[in-house]
Amino acid sequence: MIEQMCGNLNTYIDECDNNSVGTSGGNEQYLKEEICMNVVSIVNEFDNITAKELNEMKDEVISIKWSVTSSIHKCTSLHNDLSQFHEIVKKIGDHKELCLIASIKCKHIIQQALTLLGKSGKAFNVQSNTKHNVRIPSDSDVCCISGICVLTDGQVLVADYYNKRVKLLNQQYQVMSHCDVTEYVRDMCQITPSEIAVAVDDDSNTHNVQFITVTQSQLTLGRKLELQHTCIGIDHHEGELFICSGTALFKYTLSGKQVCRLYEDESAYDTVYQCAVSPTGDRLYITSCNPDKLLTLARDGTLLATYTDPALEWPEGLHVTPAGQVLVCGYWPDTVLQVGWEGQSKLATLATQEDGVRSPWSVCYCSTTSSIIVGQAGDDNILVFRVE
Repeated sequence: MIEQMCGNLNTYIDECDNNSVGTSGGNEQYLKEEICMNVVSIVNEFDNITAKELNEMKDEVISIKWSVTSSIHKCTSLHNDLSQFHEIVKKIGDHKELCLIASIKCKHIIQQALTLLGKSGKAFNVQSNTKHNVRIPSDSDVCCISGICVLTDGQVLVADYYNKRVKLLNQQYQVMSHCDVTEYVRDMCQITPSEIAVAVDDDSNTHNVQFITVTQSQLTLGRKLELQHTCIGIDHHEGELFICSGTALFKYTLSGKQVCRLYEDESAYDTVYQCAVSPTGDRLYITSCNPDKLLTLARDGTLLATYTDPALEWPEGLHVTPAGQVLVCGYWPDTVLQVGWEGQSKLATLATQEDGVRSPWSVCYCSTTSSIIVGQAGDDNILVFRVE
């Protein structure tokens, strides 16, 4: 801008010199005044542009400062947690059971730290896969696994849409217990090591979040939040619930108070289908089934990236691992993909129809066994892929 201003000023000065030749009196004075007015106009325009640019830079710096401050706080917190675990491990000695518990808890924090440091871009490499039947005698319909959660001890919770129930599996993926809910189970997420939140909805008048507690391998229904909009996708991060209504992403408190509407697209239905939050809470991922795409949002709901892929036709299942790896399912092409944390590129095709995948509806990563668990629509089996 300075170079442009200097060029304009030099042009006017040259014009003044050229026009001054052979002029005198009133004409010369008129040219001088015209040149002065042009110079003043250029300087004023430059001042206005500079002020606007500086204000924009100021806003950006404030935003970056908040982000850096937040990152420093998170780094400090993780560092303190890891330091405490380091001291605990030194005191444990040869106590194998306590070492196992400490390693499981510590692994989760280490993965969060790697995510915060931007080292979560590693692509999974599938080593093997197995399938496990999760149907129980009292099921009235074929299983349809719409949600998966893995507890810290390796137990797995699966949401069975058609049978309107949640099932608890042991580490061998055998059903140990279950509990029934009143409506169709659309999705679920973990709140604490022993509590989950389940999105239950009948697409008409009932839109609830049902809390379920796991105690000694038994499931117990807890409190329920009644919503005023459809509830088809849910995730949780540090006391905040993120809920998809089909056309909008809302943020709620755990007590059920709606905080804000973070994102909305009413151009069609199922534009906001499933959601997942990064471990550090700075990114939100949502799937849209109309049109088919994966969206990446900032914490305040600002759209950061859009990803489309032929393998993501009707993207259903969505999950972010503790290390920040993004997993998403393509329902029709029978595909499970890993997308980069920035939400702009595919890192790996993890499973396809050739691996036994049929209409994948949910996906989750288990840190304890280094496995990706895939739930399917209209299938009594879940698929487990061992990865490294």
